[in-house]
Amino acid sequence: MAKIWSIGVESPITPDCPLPPMPKLEPGELLIIEGRAPIWRYAMALHRAHGSAAGAISVYDPKLGYVVVISHSPKYREGEVRRTPTGEI
Repeated sequence: MAKIWSIGVESPITPDCPLPPMPKLEPGELLIIEGRAPIWRYAMALHRAHGSAAGAISVYDPKLGYVVVISHSPKYREGEVRRTPTGEI
């Protein structure tokens, strides 16, 4: 199972704008970070998510799909690309 954390914004923002709350995660669960946002906002989200219960973290790329960027679980491999949030490779 995966949880989606949308950090996208509709208008220009500054780095002091807070991230939305991260969804509650079960230990080992896949967290997907998605949304149209500046790269620094993604970096902030990854920093916060890395200390969470997530077994792996992926980001959504509209051209590729869901790319695993951090993994602490044998179920997920860094660099793995999934076409759907549920795991179709």
